[in-house]
Amino acid sequence: MCTGKCSKFIGIALYPLALVSILCNILLFFPDWTVKYAQDDSEETPRLTNEVKYMGGVLGGGILVLIPAIHIHMTGKQGCCANRCGMFLSIGFAAIGVAGALYSLGVAAAGLANGPVCSNASGFWGRPFQNNNNSYLQNPDIWSTCKEPKDVVQFNIGLFSTLLVASCLEGILCGFQAVNGLFGCLCGTCNSKSNEWWHI
Repeated sequence: MCTGKCSKFIGIALYPLALVSILCNILLFFPDWTVKYAQDDSEETPRLTNEVKYMGGVLGGGILVLIPAIHIHMTGKQGCCANRCGMFLSIGFAAIGVAGALYSLGVAAAGLANGPVCSNASGFWGRPFQNNNNSYLQNPDIWSTCKEPKDVVQFNIGLFSTLLVASCLEGILCGFQAVNGLFGCLCGTCNSKSNEWWHI
């Protein structure tokens, strides 16, 4: 495959992943599908998981991947690598994408590991699964510890897991683009099929 066509494919593939990351992060602000907990959240009375507010999906997996995706897509828009400079720049943009994906991955992993903020049967708000020797992820029987918001454990696991998968895929694709950009940088442009001896 021509390095330009590969860039085009990677750029297009990154768009939905970035949008999924942004959407998941936004949804995490609304456990039980209500704005109540976002409105009541404060430093003194936390109602939302800290990792939600780190904006890993919006900033890392979203903006820091979406901007490189646009450049990477435009680099391969002609179906062949546009020029050496464009492919060289795509390496830098891909590195930014990898950094964003890693940030999103780290935040999502921490969110999964620490568990949600919730209220127990006594009305006490906190993170009951944080610093727990046994992972709550492997023990669904204790999820009922969280009484409010309703089904917040499943809610957080579902969205943070989606963020985790999306950021992994983003990192892999941006990593491929860094290698692809290097090939394009070394090979230069291809103006005709007869010159496309460097297909990969």
